[in-house]
Amino acid sequence: MRAAIPTLFILVLMILAVSLLGVFGSPLLLRVVIGAMINLVVVIGLSIFIGNSGVLSFGHASFAAIGAYSAAWFTLPITMKKIFLPSLPAFVLSTQVGLAGGAAIGAVTAAITAAVIGVVIVRLSGIAASIATLAWLAIVHSVFSNAEALTKGTSSLVGLPIETNLFVATSAALLALVVAFVFRFSRYGLMLQASREDEAAALASGIPVRQLRLFAFVVSAAVVAIAGVLKGHFLGILAVGQFYLEFTFLSLAMLVLGGMRSLSGAVVGTFAVAAIGEILRILSSGFEIFGVEVIAMPGLREIGLAIMMLLILLVRPMGITNGRELTLPWKRKAANELPITNDQIG
Repeated sequence: MRAAIPTLFILVLMILAVSLLGVFGSPLLLRVVIGAMINLVVVIGLSIFIGNSGVLSFGHASFAAIGAYSAAWFTLPITMKKIFLPSLPAFVLSTQVGLAGGAAIGAVTAAITAAVIGVVIVRLSGIAASIATLAWLAIVHSVFSNAEALTKGTSSLVGLPIETNLFVATSAALLALVVAFVFRFSRYGLMLQASREDEAAALASGIPVRQLRLFAFVVSAAVVAIAGVLKGHFLGILAVGQFYLEFTFLSLAMLVLGGMRSLSGAVVGTFAVAAIGEILRILSSGFEIFGVEVIAMPGLREIGLAIMMLLILLVRPMGITNGRELTLPWKRKAANELPITNDQIG
């Protein structure tokens, strides 16, 4: 782990640099940066499971929803809860906590849920596991869409305290990064990565693949749930549709684009998609170039991001970082100049 400290240092500096753009930028840029930090928490959470296990999950948006709504039950002002969610248990209706308490409640609720359903999911591998997570997402979306007493169903739940500012979002991103870094370069993270490369060989070596996958699944669910809580308290409103297919595919696009097999890929991919997506959003409303007015082009952002993904994956199938961690230039040079031993050849 000590050898990977330069990677953590670089990623922390990158996050702080982007955060400074929000400090000194316009109010619009500030909102973009806060949104990018929240997305980064989601993508890092995905990386903890997908990046280390190699199992693609389509269901983590469900944990963002579970975390967001379970936190909202306690962070909503008491008078608002009695108006919008009067059927909640009495102790919930009479209790109000701050954002930190709500985030803790959301993370724990999501982690417990992930531990229960993860027992089934980690028994599967490959496409079967991915389909199982997608099925779980559909179940949660359907239940939340019809649970009027808990979520207001397809209506929006309004009145959440707007407490997610730049400092909170950046702190959450840094915390998620440290958690992911410690796990990735720990003994257990390395064993899980070994199972990603060759599951049969890992099992034959005595690596408890299912237990490690379950642990990573639970931790990643808790991290993604915190992002869901931050999102709700950034917008001040919750809707079940916020945590479904668009949320799923955008966060996966960020991870895949940056490079699924590295923590650096999660950070680089998130910021790259956020920057390009915002540029395309501005251009989609119409612009003028050399005296020629270009009309508004609805959908340019989505089409542009899709084309960008295709081009990058054609050129670099492993993502922008090529599945490698960012490191200091002289560290990279030293690693490349190391002599090849007989053991490495064998």
